[in-house]
Amino acid sequence: MNTRTKTFSLRTRLTVLLALAVLVALGGAAKIVDWRADAEMHQRFDASLLTRAEAFAALVRGHGNNVEIDAMADQLGRFPGGDAGDWYAVTCAGQRIAQSDPAPPAATASGAPRYLNTSVPGHPKLRMVVLRFAPGVDAAGTGAALHSTAATCELRYALDRASLDELLRALDWILLGSLLGACVLVILLTPWLVARGLRPLALLARAMAAIGPDAPGGRLPASSTSELVPLVGRFNEVLARMDAGLARERQFASGLAHEFRTRLAELRALVEVESRYPSGRDPCTILGEVGGIGAELEATVTALLQLTRIQSGLERPHCENVLLQPLLKRVQARHRDMAQARGVGIESDFDCDPACTLDTDPALLEIVLDNLLGNAVAYAPAGSTVTLRIRRDLIEVRNLAPSLQPGDIANFGQRFWRKGSQGAGHAGLGLALASAASHALGVGLDFRLEGGALCATLSLQNGPSAAAPADDRG
Repeated sequence: MNTRTKTFSLRTRLTVLLALAVLVALGGAAKIVDWRADAEMHQRFDASLLTRAEAFAALVRGHGNNVEIDAMADQLGRFPGGDAGDWYAVTCAGQRIAQSDPAPPAATASGAPRYLNTSVPGHPKLRMVVLRFAPGVDAAGTGAALHSTAATCELRYALDRASLDELLRALDWILLGSLLGACVLVILLTPWLVARGLRPLALLARAMAAIGPDAPGGRLPASSTSELVPLVGRFNEVLARMDAGLARERQFASGLAHEFRTRLAELRALVEVESRYPSGRDPCTILGEVGGIGAELEATVTALLQLTRIQSGLERPHCENVLLQPLLKRVQARHRDMAQARGVGIESDFDCDPACTLDTDPALLEIVLDNLLGNAVAYAPAGSTVTLRIRRDLIEVRNLAPSLQPGDIANFGQRFWRKGSQGAGHAGLGLALASAASHALGVGLDFRLEGGALCATLSLQNGPSAAAPADDRG
């Protein structure tokens, strides 16, 4: 059952996230600015209120008990009171000596001036300061009881703060409008900005569209965007592994088709000849030939599958301590019958402790030794001897190869390559398998010609192989 994958737009997501980020950042900044502006404006208004109140108190103190506020106001034009914007009330020793109409509501103050919000009929928003001061002396300087040192005067002075509130409200609207305008601008511009920012991804998408099985070797172009550099690198690595896998599959298929076509043609020819022109041979002999062809096909398929698994990394080394001498004897026993059939002898030269071990993968090591010795037995001239030399740090397989030339060593890296007609019955995969398995083990495999003999040397020291390419010659 197919389920539809839910998708989302990266552009929309980035737009929403950026709009939220701008809203939170600018909203927080606007809140701080508004708070600081309100505090500063209130502080300035209170400072102005206190200055006017202290000036009023100085007038009262200077006139002593001859306080005539209305006369002073008319004369100085500074404190008209009431509807002119000032409201006040002066009390000395419990006696109210002056007030506006209407007077501010009663309030008390300690030593420091006290600020509070209040109201009078018709004016709901007033800011008032209450302060205490010492009374002055009268004009005659007699110093009545009202002006004794124990007497204290209290002034309640208020100003209309409606203009301040309007200013602060206007500032709030300016900040809010700026915030909303910035958010709208971000929402409108972000899709275009995101599209420009994501343009490298669009270029990569177009480059990916041109890459596929029909275009081997295709790679993404190098990106100048630092965030995309690792992505491009990893994707190109994946493409390289895919190309290598496809190349192995094509090589496997072509090799298998080549070998099958040859063997099946032999099988078909054998059947057709015996059907049209019976040879009179024993049916068991004919069936033995058919079975031999089938066994060769089976061996070819097995070798190709094993080689492909090793080269693709599916066969990984599982190291353990391996006794070398029993392993080598087992490999020799496997090829003894074939050697006797061809008249080829096998000599062993063990120059190491019988109990010596090697930390390696026994299966992969057996693949290497089995194919080296099998190819040596198959290609050595009849009546010659294959020498198996074992040292603690190397294993050497030597056989006569009079038909090989030094230039043939370079062809050992090719699958299905065989020298002349000696490869009859062999698919040419033995040394390719040995080379691939030795590479998986991390040991060196070297081939060289010495006096008409082919020497295959397997270095048992761990480490990267420093040998020449060593693949099959037949």
